Amino acid sequence: MKIFFRLLPWLILIVAGYLFISKKFSINTTVESKHQLLVEKIEAIGKLELVRYQISDVLEHKNKTDFLPEASVLLIVKAEAVGCIDLTKITKDDISIDADTAVVNLPQPEICYVKIDHKNSRVYDTKMAFFREASLVDEAYKAAERQITAEVKKSNILAQTKTNATTVLKPIIEGLGYKNVKFTFE
Repeated sequence: MKIFFRLLPWLILIVAGYLFISKKFSINTTVESKHQLLVEKIEAIGKLELVRYQISDVLEHKNKTDFLPEASVLLIVKAEAVGCIDLTKITKDDISIDADTAVVNLPQPEICYVKIDHKNSRVYDTKMAFFREASLVDEAYKAAERQITAEVKKSNILAQTKTNATTVLKPIIEGLGYKNVKFTFE
């Protein structure tokens, strides 16, 4: 106990000296990024997005090798899928007018995109990944995107897109003075 009280002032002095020196002579780090942006392509888009699915996926991805222990990663993946119709495919032949009736032949709905929201997705846990953690997480995200895309294709997103197309476009055409509006899909 006597040794402790003898060393205590020295410990306090060393810690205070370290804090003083580290504050006084601290290394200032500046981050500098230089960007050279180049617009590679400009494209006209006529897709009307009509439905958005917000999806969560909990994924455990394992990588088994002969010589290393089994590596695994647990991800909570947030994604979104959007259904749309491409209005650029509509021609004048797709619209028929008869007195107060308008019939519009719309293109079939499609899945515009399925994308992972990396901002809200999280790596929850990694085990035995060591130096291959980055590639394991990348593989897991790719597997999640493939699985989410497959599940979205099985869902009723295209039927919901058709319903929403009618709901959104009908009032617009009625506003042009047509009392009876009908939509068909090629």
